[in-house]
Amino acid sequence: MQNAKSGSSGMVRSKSTKIGDWIVVFICVLLILICLLPMLNLLARSLSSPTALMRNEVVLWPVGLNLSAYQTVLKDPKYTWALGWSAILTVICTIVSMAMTVLCAYPLIYDHLKGRKFFNTLIILTMYFSAGTIPNFLLYKDLNLLDKPLVLIIPNCLSVFNMIVMRSFFYGIPDSLRESAEIDGANPIRILVSIYLPLSTAVLATLSLFYAVGRWNGYSDALLFMNNRTYYPIQLLLYYILTAMTSIEVATQEGFNSTPGLSETLKAATVMFATVPILLIYPWLQKYFIAGVTIGAIKE
Repeated sequence: MQNAKSGSSGMVRSKSTKIGDWIVVFICVLLILICLLPMLNLLARSLSSPTALMRNEVVLWPVGLNLSAYQTVLKDPKYTWALGWSAILTVICTIVSMAMTVLCAYPLIYDHLKGRKFFNTLIILTMYFSAGTIPNFLLYKDLNLLDKPLVLIIPNCLSVFNMIVMRSFFYGIPDSLRESAEIDGANPIRILVSIYLPLSTAVLATLSLFYAVGRWNGYSDALLFMNNRTYYPIQLLLYYILTAMTSIEVATQEGFNSTPGLSETLKAATVMFATVPILLIYPWLQKYFIAGVTIGAIKE
């Protein structure tokens, strides 16, 4: 009975602790609202009339509700194809990048791998030294990758930083699990598929999101190495829309409406059009983020 009472008394929280919890909640909510302000302003601008935008009357609420910008975006095949192609490209790049990351990180956890220290050093050196844009352009030209979809997939299919994160997570898995599987006759591929990958869902989901967001938001490689407009990602199309705001020549060439007010509305609608899809992925991966945060608390 005494232990039960002492246990129940331990559950009682002081008034100052409750106040501290509410302060933390208030700060978190405030930070979330601050982060959402730019998105709310962008949404309000995309739904406002061109006249209201020209008069700078739009802040966080639309003025003169107008859906013409979204109608223009959805009816124009240039936008819809760029969005669809970006989605396909993001899925392909994420799958290829995760496969490369796992296949690069997994062998490096074996102590008996010959040249393990050399490969670790060689891989880490690539984080600090790179050839540069012009040598990369010449290399892609020699490999006949320019103006082809592969130039958006192959060059950036592996992030050394993400590989190091994956390798560190694999190191945290007890060696006894691998050794017991080896005693049962499992080969390294079977161990990877049956033990390491099922235990790494949190880090796999996190790194997949990193790769997906990086590819979805990327446009510089397409700008430098892709002249085929069929394979323009949505972010590069958005770049040309922003350029068309100040260049009549680009606006005419790309087929954008150069009316000042309508251009601003169209710009905001296109940004929303390009941002919302990638934001919808996070709720599906939220449980894996929670698992990744709490896994260290239950691990011995």
